[in-house]
Amino acid sequence: MNAQRIFGFALMLGLVAILGAGCAKKTIDVMPEGATKSDRSDKDTGWQDSTGAQDSRSGSLSEDQLRAQQREQAQREVGNMVFFPFDSYELDQTGKDVLTAKAESLKKYPQFTINIEGHCDERGTSEYNLALGERRAKVAQEFLNQLGIADTRMNIVSFGKERPFVQGHDETAWSKNRRDEFKILE
Repeated sequence: MNAQRIFGFALMLGLVAILGAGCAKKTIDVMPEGATKSDRSDKDTGWQDSTGAQDSRSGSLSEDQLRAQQREQAQREVGNMVFFPFDSYELDQTGKDVLTAKAESLKKYPQFTINIEGHCDERGTSEYNLALGERRAKVAQEFLNQLGIADTRMNIVSFGKERPFVQGHDETAWSKNRRDEFKILE
């Protein structure tokens, strides 16, 4: 009976060792501040920059994964909406400031294009709101173009009143629905 217990204990330890070896974590060296890629020796396991993108020599992130990471970051940077007054497609100073920040972000990510989506509140006919949403998207496109973003990198689309951001039938909801949204495309 004692031999069976020892054998069982040894078998359990062996399984734990095998499972533990299969779950080993890979560590990634973070490149020290002020260091450059040329400071890295061939024996290093790789480095990671401040955005989390790893040196391709480490083999940790594929090109598709890196592109997806960049796309997510670009969307966070250009995702802020621009809002409009009732029955208007004129940019106010806040809208111009938001678009100026978007232009800087888009310059950092020249590989991506964007959809500029124009939206309206629920008041007015569908046809009128589709036209107004298009004018709102177009004014944002023209402003970004003046800031150096090529027309070929921007598509415009109007959803009119079909996709409200906020449900409701009062000025609080309507003011959030009169907007341009910006989506990064592949």
